Order: sequence, then structure tokens, then C-alpha cells
Amino acid sequence: MSISNVEQLQAVIHQEVQNAPITDVHTHLYAADFGELLLWGIDELVTYHYLIAEYFRYSTMDYKAFFKLGKSEQADLIWDALFIQRSPISEAQRGVLTVLSKMGLDVSTRDLNSYREYFASMSTAEYIDKVFAVSNVKEVVMTNDPFDDAERAVWEKVGNNDPRFKAALRIDPLLNQYELSYKTLQEWGYEVDKDLDQRSIAEVKRFLKEWAQKMDALYMAVSLPPVYMVPEDSLRSRIVEQCVIPVCRELDIPFAMMIGVNKLVNYQLNLAGDSLGKSNIRAVEYLCSTYPDNKFMVTMLARENQHELAVTARKFRNLMVFGCWWFLNNPSLVEEMTRMRIELLGLSVIPQHSDARVLDQLVYKWDHSRGIIAKVLVDKYSDALTAGWRPTEEEIRRDIRALFSQNFWDFVGK
Repeated sequence: MSISNVEQLQAVIHQEVQNAPITDVHTHLYAADFGELLLWGIDELVTYHYLIAEYFRYSTMDYKAFFKLGKSEQADLIWDALFIQRSPISEAQRGVLTVLSKMGLDVSTRDLNSYREYFASMSTAEYIDKVFAVSNVKEVVMTNDPFDDAERAVWEKVGNNDPRFKAALRIDPLLNQYELSYKTLQEWGYEVDKDLDQRSIAEVKRFLKEWAQKMDALYMAVSLPPVYMVPEDSLRSRIVEQCVIPVCRELDIPFAMMIGVNKLVNYQLNLAGDSLGKSNIRAVEYLCSTYPDNKFMVTMLARENQHELAVTARKFRNLMVFGCWWFLNNPSLVEEMTRMRIELLGLSVIPQHSDARVLDQLVYKWDHSRGIIAKVLVDKYSDALTAGWRPTEEEIRRDIRALFSQNFWDFVGK
């Protein structure tokens, strides 16, 4: 049935956005097989590095003293500073409230210990099922780093047995710290040297292929600094062009680049100490143009990069723009970026990913993002309606499910 007025359009879009099952294309989550690498529960949620950074906006506590505390002790301090002594209105604070509310807990009590009792009453398996159900997420893509000793041990002995958790081969140490990681590759039996000679290139390619196949990785991924450039006279550039690109092409998987992070601007904050910078879009243009048979997924961290990234995607069909990453995952910026991308690229984007490090964050990040994306879609479909176009409910459902899942699967070719 065709839709003929804005009120009907709004109702259909909001319903379809809420009902659409999500493929979360980039997270830092793990399946239960990975044990303690999977983070969940109220203490993990409250001590997320976004909230640690906000806590130190108010606290004069010594950084080292804070990080020596246990998780619950850290959570107590953060809860008191950010939820009791002050109103929780930042996006990270709001996220905690959304999770508690969606789990049926009474946010008005402000009782952290009662919330702990709720989470302690469930097993990991039970809670995974509940989070997936409440968030209406059908599957997530993990971040899988073979250079992480704890994670590598799981892949070598157990592997991943939960089909809701897909793998992505993360290669940050290889690209960003080859001068150190080549020694690790040597220990694992790969014949590489620090100068990356031809034998080393072949061995790095063997490493990438073996691990991508071991994980059944949907793509290779790396987080890159603002100064990232290809081509240039650097080990990183050589590994990208001579190792990553050929293996991705052979395996027919995308190379995902997350560009713009300045690591440890404040080293005393640990993971909370990273920042951002504007990057050079020329690296993306070069790769997409030079390697048209490769597929590239790109998200950039600086707001200043978003327009040129969307324009670049108009020029290269082998480029998929995805998500509002990290510091951009705030409502005002998500709305701005989603509007711009749809105006430039139509429905050919992946509008969001959660980047969740704590399982519970699937609940709030997707709840908040669904509302924003629905608002933008109402406006854009209304524009078409005003011009005389009459979409059907089935067409809107098709479009929305593409945005939240099918676009990714079509791009990776699975």
C-alpha cells in the first residue's frame, strides 16, 4: 500500500527502524568462548573509558592511584562523581541510564549495589541472549587481534562457536609497529626481518592469509593515525600495498581503515587518553583508485573529514563509508553526518556501528542511534513525498533493512 501523508510515513518509518534486525559491523565484543575478554555488567559499563575521562574532569585523584583500584572501587568513585554529585546528562552517562532502564531496573533509586545484584543473578550466556534480544541485534563483528596473547590462545585451542559473533582480523601491531611485531612473527615461525625484504613480504602475506582463514574473517581492519598516508616511504605503506592489498584481493574481503586516532595524548589516562586529528583523504583516494578490484571500508574520526569522505565515496564504488566512530557517536553529530551522507550517497551507506567494548552498550548505542536515523529518514522520505513520490511500506522496509544489515553483507559478498 502506498503512503500518502507525512503522519503515516512517520509511523511506518519509526516502526520499521525499531523492528529492523541489526548487523553491527564493528565492535570490540567477544563471544563467551573468549572468557574474561567479554566485558559485561554494571561495573564494566560504569568504568568504560568514556566515563573515566569524564570522571577526571572533576576528580583531582592521582591517576596511578585510581588505576590501582579494583573495578568495583573505580565504579563506586565514578558513580558518585557522575551520577550522584552531578546530573548524568552527557551521552556516556545517558547510555548507562538507558541500559538500566531497558533492563527493567529503576533508575530513580540510584542504587548501584542493587544494580550489581541484578547483573550478578545472570550467567554470561543468559545475559548475552538478553542483550541481543533487547537491542534487536542479530549479529556483531568482533575485533580479533592475533597479537593479543589471551585472544590468540582461544583461537588456537577453541575458536569461536557462537554464530552471532563474526570475526574481523585486526592488524594494528603489524602496520603501526612493525619494528616490534616482526620479532613476534619470528617467534611464531615466520621468516621475516626488520627491513621487510621480499622473503618477509611473502611471509607476512602467509601470516595474514592463515589468520584470516583461521578466524573466517569478514574483513581486515586497522586503526590509523591522522598522519597515515599511502603511498609513502614507510614500512606501513609497503605492508599495506605489498601484503594487505594482495591478500584481501585473493580472499575477496574488504580492508577496513579507521583513520584519525592520536594515541595516548594523555598517557596517564591509559585507554581513555586517546584523542583525534584531521586526516588526509588522499590516502583513501589513492587506494580506491589504484586498486579498483579491492574493497575498502572507511570511517574517519575527525568531524572535519566527513564531507570529503562522503564525496570520495561518490567517486569510488569500491568504498563503503561506515558508522559514526568514537568521539563522533554523539547525537548531534550522528544526525549531522547521517543527513549529509544520505543526501550525498542515498541508501548506499552503513549509517552506524556501535564500537561497543562492553556487551551492554549494544542496548544504548543502538537505541539512541535508531531514534536519530529514523528522524533523518522521516525528513528525507517526506521530501520525496512532497515531490509526488508515494513509497510503499514494503519499499521502506526494504530500504531500512539494507541500511541496518544488508548493505554490509552485499558489500562483503557473503
